[in-house]
Parts: sequence; C-alpha cells; structure tokens
Amino acid sequence: MFFSDNLFNIDHCFFSKLGGTSYGKYSSLNCGKGSNDNKTKIKNNFNVVANYFDLQIKNIITLQQTHSNKVLTISHEKHKELPLYFDGIVTNRKNLILGILTADCAPVLFFDPINNIIGASHVGWRGALNGILENTLYAMKNLGSRYKDVRCAVGPCIGHDSYEVGLDFYNNFLKESNLNKNFFESKNKEKYRFSLRRYITNKLTKLDVEYIDSIRIDTFKYDDMCFSYRKSLQKKENDYGRMISTIVIKD
Repeated sequence: MFFSDNLFNIDHCFFSKLGGTSYGKYSSLNCGKGSNDNKTKIKNNFNVVANYFDLQIKNIITLQQTHSNKVLTISHEKHKELPLYFDGIVTNRKNLILGILTADCAPVLFFDPINNIIGASHVGWRGALNGILENTLYAMKNLGSRYKDVRCAVGPCIGHDSYEVGLDFYNNFLKESNLNKNFFESKNKEKYRFSLRRYITNKLTKLDVEYIDSIRIDTFKYDDMCFSYRKSLQKKENDYGRMISTIVIKD
C-alpha cells in the first residue's frame, strides 16, 4: 500500500496492486468488480482491504463509476439505493469504508476531522472538468462541513510525462478557462501532455481547501506497483485491474 494514516478517528489508505490473491494481469490486489478477473479472487481481495481496517467486507461501499459529477450522500439513515451510479460519495456514518477504484484516474479522499465527515471521489479528466470535486465538497457542506476544515489527499494517478492528449482534449479545458493552458505542455501542434494532478490540486485550492496532500506516483510509469489502463493498452491486454483507495470513520 502506498500511504495510510490515522488522524483522530478517521483512517484512510491508498492501496497499491500488491498484497492480493489474483493472478496474471490482475496480480494481485485487483478490486475491480467490473474486470474479468475471477470473482472469488476479487472477493478475497476485498477481504484483505476490510481486514486492514479490522472491519468486514460488508462495510465497504464502492460505486458504479461512470466519469460523472454525481455524488452520493449516505447519512445516518440506512441507504438502499442500488446500483450506485456515482463518482463521489460522502458520509458521516461510522465504520463505512468508502472505496474508489482507479487505474490512471485520480482517487481523491476528503476528511473533516472537526465534524467527522468523509468523502471520496473518482476523478478522471471528465469528472474533474465537470465538477466532481465541487460536488463532493458541496455534499460534505450539506452534512455540516466547512470547506476550510476539509483535508484532501490525492492518490496515485497518471503523471504529466505519461499523459499524452490531443487537440480536442486541450480545447475542452480552454473552454472552461484560458488559464488551463498552464496544465498542458505542447509536444507539437496536435499533441500535448496534461497534468491531471496539478489541475486537481489547483481546483481544490480555489475551492478554499487549505490542506492538500498528494502522492506523486505515476501509475503508468510504476506499473509494477500500480494498475494502469494506458499501460494495459500499450501491452495490448484485453482487460486490466483496479486499485482501491479507502477512507473510514472508526469507532
């Protein structure tokens, strides 16, 4: 696992792809329920995650991620809405492990130690551009958080040197603001490199988040530790695993 911490009664961990039970291209801690990996292996991997927090697998909440800006709030009432087609989730309930699955996109964890409110978001370029960060913070605000009290941690994601994009991609960001050109490096007239991490941290700063930690690991470069969608394409593999990033309010 890359990074974990226990602050107050809020615990979180960015798990790598190591330490699980899966084989081959899914080796080894693949938590991608939508992958073609053996379902028993995936369940065993979720047990690894639950055991890390001394909780049960039923305590883990994951989403049907669609690169949207939709955020689910689970308050003190039991939530029954399935399937969960969201890309962000917040809660003030104890012992619910919020899980985000990634393989190049950025997992962003949010925690408010003052009011015991947590959140987690799956942040690819579409979600980042369309408001998943803003909507996650707003959902936390609705539960009682103040933005300045929220702390964020940005997990491993594809790095600037590895993220080559085209002109249409570049123009999508310039439609939002001409200042977004600062997150791109031109290779030629039609190719750019994009820093998803810098774009995310800049947005969080503009939203008045004062505490931002960032794990500067490029999932594409470090595919010995990370699952990477783009690396799987380069290897001409027909599927790929997903890492899980987690946060929980413990009793």
